[in-house]
Amino acid sequence: MEGGAQKLKMLYLAKIFMEETDDEHRLTLQQIMSRLKDVGISSNRKTLYEDLELLENFGLDIISEREGNQHYYFLGARTFELPELKLLVDSVQSAKFMTERRSRELIRKLEALTSRHQGQYLRRQVAISGRVKSMNVNIYDNVDKLHEAINANRQIRFKYFRWDVNKEKIYGHEGGWYRISPWALMWDDENYYLVGYDGDAEERPIRHYRVDKMERLSLTEEPRQGQKEFKAFDLAHYTKSLFGMFGGEEKRVLLEAENEMAGILMDRFGKDIILVPIDDGHFKTVVTVAVSRQFYGWIFALGEGIRITGPEEVVAEMKREAARLAEQYK
Repeated sequence: MEGGAQKLKMLYLAKIFMEETDDEHRLTLQQIMSRLKDVGISSNRKTLYEDLELLENFGLDIISEREGNQHYYFLGARTFELPELKLLVDSVQSAKFMTERRSRELIRKLEALTSRHQGQYLRRQVAISGRVKSMNVNIYDNVDKLHEAINANRQIRFKYFRWDVNKEKIYGHEGGWYRISPWALMWDDENYYLVGYDGDAEERPIRHYRVDKMERLSLTEEPRQGQKEFKAFDLAHYTKSLFGMFGGEEKRVLLEAENEMAGILMDRFGKDIILVPIDDGHFKTVVTVAVSRQFYGWIFALGEGIRITGPEEVVAEMKREAARLAEQYK
């Protein structure tokens, strides 16, 4: 038993440093020897010095600090620093496409990438309960299959649903199969979306689907369609043109706004948009958007500091939307 454990000595040493030490929690040689003894491994100071040197040569950032007559040891740099792990935990928490159970499982795995002491800081950040999370437990499998289909250049089929007022699933295509050529996955508004090509669509064959609304997803034997369309497809432009991932006819829309709105428009459409001064307090710009009620609602929410001035059909539709809201709340 002793001999078998001794062969695992370096692995146990690395485990001790990764799980128990960080820049605020250090161990003396005596404490390290005690930890090894707990798992049936004998050691002494001379062999430990040699072992720590081997760990450093292997790539672990073993740091030694002296205080008085005592030396303390801990693991310095890691693959992920604590602020990076906090950022990843925040992303997992806020991702609507993941179920609550999957979120907790993934966060526990992220905790294992730092010491158990710093892992408690990540645990205190967790506040998943009560957040709007996906109810589709197959989300992991769906994402994996979509990547597989893209890499294998194959079409997919799936059932696609929405919720009704009775919290029952209503399936699209009258319960039939969707057959799509998958081309890209994107994350927008805290949800995962598939961007794909629908060969049966007469208009706007490039479509997007929420991954957590897909069921019974599988790969088919047919090769993907839409190579020509996606060769010229700009995913970043597509994402910026949509509002709340609601589709609509793409149009170039002229906006006039107060100067204070410049930052808001650049945040939404990027810094490459051209802002043309009208006078000391106003500017105009042209942006490409998928015109929808969500776009009009976004303009409404910005208040009197911005307005649509062209094209005429978009201005007219905005007026009808304003009249409809006025009538609705009369």
